[in-house]
Amino acid sequence: MAAFKPLYLLHGDDHGRLSERRARLRALAESESGCGGVECFEGDDATPAAIASALDAMTFAMGRRFIIVDGVERWKDAEVKATLAPALAALDPETTVAFFAREESRLKAPPALVAAVEAGGGDVVPEQTVKARELPRWVAAEAERLDLRLESGAAQALIAAVGDRQQRLVRELEKLALEHGSGARLDIDDVEAAAAPSAERQVWSLVDALVARDAEQAARAYLALRQQGEAVARLVPLVARRVREVLAIALRLEAGESPAQVKAELKMAPFVASRRVQEARATDSATLRRALELLHRLELDSRGDSELADDTVALRAIAAIAA
Repeated sequence: MAAFKPLYLLHGDDHGRLSERRARLRALAESESGCGGVECFEGDDATPAAIASALDAMTFAMGRRFIIVDGVERWKDAEVKATLAPALAALDPETTVAFFAREESRLKAPPALVAAVEAGGGDVVPEQTVKARELPRWVAAEAERLDLRLESGAAQALIAAVGDRQQRLVRELEKLALEHGSGARLDIDDVEAAAAPSAERQVWSLVDALVARDAEQAARAYLALRQQGEAVARLVPLVARRVREVLAIALRLEAGESPAQVKAELKMAPFVASRRVQEARATDSATLRRALELLHRLELDSRGDSELADDTVALRAIAAIAA
């Protein structure tokens, strides 16, 4: 049986995380006391006076009573002090009240509510979004909380693989902890293998091989994608988009920009940017444009312009690009 505190205030600008925490709390509350033991207030019904009135009212629910309140970021300090704070100070020991404040700009949880929750022995839990430059450090800290150690570059690799949503990053870290066990040390390859979608990894492997003109490795990567059930008509635009990314970098380098300048302006994880710049430096814009022309032809062939099987035209195109 879960141990509940009398009061909770969850606040911050990470609205997705707050919604997740609210849903989890409600599920726990309903498993503890049933649907009849959970009361939710939101919108115009969620005012300090309304919550104080609800706390004073009798309830016929069996077991612990839960009250979940949304929208407290719009409350005024004076209202909380005048009507709600006294009710919270006299809270029934079998009642839990959880307040949720989805903060933004000037909308904040009122200080009087923070003080009342703390005075009542409750928890005040901030859920703030992390700035992009601080995200790798945050990921590493969350990994340590789960008894994982991320080696250099692994946090950036996880962000590159699954995006910058903190909830998704925590879920991926939890999966890594289950897969590798407590105390595991994970490097970039470990993280990419577990977190990045298989098709996405293989598409980059295919592009890497095409840019490097490694026909054998490119064919191997393509066949791996096909074995996963990926259709040629879907793969070709993905590969073409990746090649365009490398082409854009190659054009900037050929125009005289330094690798450091290019990397600084790429909207991707630093280690990924370094890879893309390295790939662009290993080829030239003419080669990449030719690859795009061949990919365009392959896309038309895969959509009915050729009587040959999709795999045949695809492998021929791969061989021509890597030649």
